[in-house]
Amino acid sequence: MSRRRRPTISTRESIAGEEIQSEIGVVMGNTVRARNVGQDMKASLQNIRGGELDGYSELLTDARNEALDRMEETAMEADADAIVNLDFQITEVTDGVTEVLAYGTAVSLE
Repeated sequence: MSRRRRPTISTRESIAGEEIQSEIGVVMGNTVRARNVGQDMKASLQNIRGGELDGYSELLTDARNEALDRMEETAMEADADAIVNLDFQITEVTDGVTEVLAYGTAVSLE
């Protein structure tokens, strides 16, 4: 039975003050999101004025958080203490549809 504790996450190769005991393997989490017509219309108008496209920023932030949560869940199921080398990949699947992938290496700490 897993201990269901959220792992420590780092974009670095190690966790400060900790020794990596073993590498469990790559863990990933993803989500695929579609823009909606309302966001597209608002973005078109905002594009004329310039500035941040709030609707798209919120959509990508939510997608990154969901992908990160799914990756953490995978790491918890593997009883990982930490995830190192965290990275994100964002890919346009088709027009208006984007995949956000969070991935890293799950490890056990001493």
